[in-house]
Amino acid sequence: MTNSWNDIKNADLVLIMGGNAAEAHPCGFKWVTEAMQHRKAKLVVVDPRFTRSAAVADVYAPIRTGSDIAFLGGVINYMISNNKVHMEYVKSYTNAPFLVNKDFKFDNGLFSGYDESKRAYPDKSTWQYVIGKDGYAQVDETLQSPHCVWQLMKKHYARYTPEMVNKVCGTPKEAFLQIAEMIAGTHTPDRVMTILYALGWTQHSVGSQMIRTMAMIQLLLGNMGRAGGGVNALRGHANVQGITDMCAYSEVLPGYLGAPMDSDDTHEKYLAARTPKALRPGSMNFGQNFPKWSISQRKAWFGDAATKENDFAYDWLPKRDGAYDVLSIFERMFQGKMNGFICQGFNPIAAVPNKKKLGTALAKLKYLVIMDPLQTETADFWKNYGELNNVDSSTIQTEVFRLPASCFAEDPGSFTNSSRNVQWHGRAIDPPGEARTDREIMSSLFVKLRGMYAKEGGAFPDAIKALTWNYGNPGNPAPEEVLREINGRALADLVAPPDPKNPKAPPVFQAKAGEQLPGFGVLRDDGSTACGNWIYSGVWSQAGNNSARRDTSDPSGLGVYQNWGFSWPANRRILYNRAAASPDGKPWDASRRQIAWNGKAWAGTDVPDINPALGPDTGAGPFIMTPEGVARLFAIGLMAEGPLPEHYEPFETPLGANPMNTNPKAISNPAARVYKGDMEQFGKAAEFPYAATTYRLTEHLHYWTKNSRANSIVQPQQFVEIGEDLAKEKGIRNGDTVKVSSNRGQIKASVVVTKRIKGLECNGKKVHTVGIPIHWGFIGVAQNGYLSNTLTPYVGDANSQTPEFKSFLVNIEKA
Repeated sequence: MTNSWNDIKNADLVLIMGGNAAEAHPCGFKWVTEAMQHRKAKLVVVDPRFTRSAAVADVYAPIRTGSDIAFLGGVINYMISNNKVHMEYVKSYTNAPFLVNKDFKFDNGLFSGYDESKRAYPDKSTWQYVIGKDGYAQVDETLQSPHCVWQLMKKHYARYTPEMVNKVCGTPKEAFLQIAEMIAGTHTPDRVMTILYALGWTQHSVGSQMIRTMAMIQLLLGNMGRAGGGVNALRGHANVQGITDMCAYSEVLPGYLGAPMDSDDTHEKYLAARTPKALRPGSMNFGQNFPKWSISQRKAWFGDAATKENDFAYDWLPKRDGAYDVLSIFERMFQGKMNGFICQGFNPIAAVPNKKKLGTALAKLKYLVIMDPLQTETADFWKNYGELNNVDSSTIQTEVFRLPASCFAEDPGSFTNSSRNVQWHGRAIDPPGEARTDREIMSSLFVKLRGMYAKEGGAFPDAIKALTWNYGNPGNPAPEEVLREINGRALADLVAPPDPKNPKAPPVFQAKAGEQLPGFGVLRDDGSTACGNWIYSGVWSQAGNNSARRDTSDPSGLGVYQNWGFSWPANRRILYNRAAASPDGKPWDASRRQIAWNGKAWAGTDVPDINPALGPDTGAGPFIMTPEGVARLFAIGLMAEGPLPEHYEPFETPLGANPMNTNPKAISNPAARVYKGDMEQFGKAAEFPYAATTYRLTEHLHYWTKNSRANSIVQPQQFVEIGEDLAKEKGIRNGDTVKVSSNRGQIKASVVVTKRIKGLECNGKKVHTVGIPIHWGFIGVAQNGYLSNTLTPYVGDANSQTPEFKSFLVNIEKA
């Protein structure tokens, strides 16, 4: 979330797309209803189904699953064509004026630099800015150059007409135009829109680009960084945001620090590749602090063993030789290249696509370790449950170890919610039986392994033996100790740089040796600070545990609860809030005043997202995390499939073609990774003619609550949902048992025939949608059912590798 849950109340228009907030986030949805009640805000919902969110919306429009970029691209075209863009904001705060390499091209679905043999863009040089002799990116303030971002974007989205939106999405033209006008109506400084999205956008092979398209719209409207604005990702149960921040996956280290690759064979090369240079005069270029964040992190991990002489233990960090995301992990397992797998709080045979492939992969392991408070399908993958899990147990040699873990309510610690707000919670009850906390299990394993390395040696014991583990109880560290370590502490006295205006002034101590750090602003790259995660620095300062604060005072009335918990980074509640003021430092909207220039510093109701002393005349842009200081409408080489979002069909498309181009190479995402054998398993519309999408129910929480009798009573039985027209066409009645099949398997369930899903005319073809809730499986007190990922394809987003659960093809018939 760029903003916060409670900030939603400040919006004039709320758009829910790529999610179903009323259903999946019922507590947070109260802020939407508050905006509607007190600000008379309008609610717009765009979704393949008429959801519980749509039921209370002012305007609802249907859309074919997987076609969101076409809809949003149409909105961009509408805004530009009708001059409903906040031009002062766009010129000052985005890269619209920046000049792009003259050789950049887009032709029939593909951008310049594509290599078909690699299914990738290995050469992204044409996606870069033109750099002048002064080392800075060149700009055209008039926005007239054909090579400036504004003109490139304008040309790209001119193809996304209302007629094309109707053709690709199936959304009625009148409904699209009504919503486009409502969105465009917030381009003035006195009106603000916010967008709420969730897994309905992330779980596509173009999910990252869907989200980026919406961010571009918010930039064109001038709604980023403002109260009631932003792009808000609605995270699920705790602790989804926290685990993302701590980066429990290989591509990045805690705090979103890029992890080293094999090619980063020296510390110097690693830091240089990840420490950007300013691209415009005056840019804060906050990424230049990467060495401080990285070295301080390694000091937290390796302590005194990380020295300047050994490059602060850089060589002890693992160096990736390829991808290690969840799809790549199970591909390696499927190929028989893994011996064991430790599965902590994860039910992959239910949560990773293509259950059959997952089961085959797990059966090739020598051992599988399960850490979970509940019985899971993954732990029982080797058992025969009849049609629900029809395996030959005698052929599966995987040895399964179950380590009973505690539940979140049985262990104190911190949660980080969607608002980036870290909040401490106590223990409600002790874990039952022999269950232990995750910390105790992991720590016991580590202490045992470290002892074995010390006694027996090994191929590379250094990183294990030197790892800092200075806890009161090494086998079961206190959560308070861990959070203090994440915050960071001073390893030497930290003195602020001398004031050039008063060089004789006495030194100002920022922190004394041994003290907790006040924030990431005091981190050093000389080894004098240790910090486990720079964005969390300040959560446990010398003043104490700031995540435990519970002060509900809100002097601004804008829902800025500065003393409730700790919002990373720096306790900031709205990211990019410098953009809430015009270039001269005055608020765009005085009634939603956040920060402004008071003549000496930036100040207001929130922590300024800029150096408070950098005045409007310094040229420092509000988007301090980019080296150019402005937001990117055009992504210079960072996205896998192109610098401007383009509509690509799901890998299983009901249309069989991409209406946006005639290129057979660009029907679906041309840069998405597809493993050998999976391409052949993509279904075709001739055999599987219906679009399918998965979704969640309020009554259940993922795969947990099927173990809870109360939840199982309110939603006891697996079902799928289809529209009345499709039911009539197939001779299916409400309550019938149906078989839903894809090219990977089949499930059986009761059917709900509803008015909530309509067939849509897309590219001259009627497209029906089958809705599939995800919550059932062959474990639990609920009536057992089929795992929905039996049907889903093994392919993911080209950038994040999030599986494409939201768009695939099925057939349906009476069972």
